[in-house]
Amino acid sequence: RKMLGGGMRQAGIVAAAGLYALDHHVERLAEDHANAKALADGFSGIKGLTVTPPQSNMVFVELAPELAIRLSEALRDLGIAAGFWPGGRMRWVTHLDVDRVAVDEAIAAVREVAEAP
Repeated sequence: RKMLGGGMRQAGIVAAAGLYALDHHVERLAEDHANAKALADGFSGIKGLTVTPPQSNMVFVELAPELAIRLSEALRDLGIAAGFWPGGRMRWVTHLDVDRVAVDEAIAAVREVAEAP
């Protein structure tokens, strides 16, 4: 039960957000998926990154742990959010607040750090 949110006190708030999204944003999910594909395509051209082709609005990237540390610090300083796991894995998620300009900025920032000497 807890795995599915049964232990959450405010599960109704989370459910309300999901219902709102289904009522107002379903038609734009294709945009999120297109942005994720553009992000993955941009990352795939960067040396040192191994990109899993996205099946939704999430992009997963494998990279050397040292590069992951450098990227997490540089991206944080730029105000770009990405999830990092120990061992060199990143997760990027596109959503309503991520447009193509933000995707291009993220690709450029990652390229700059990854290709720095």
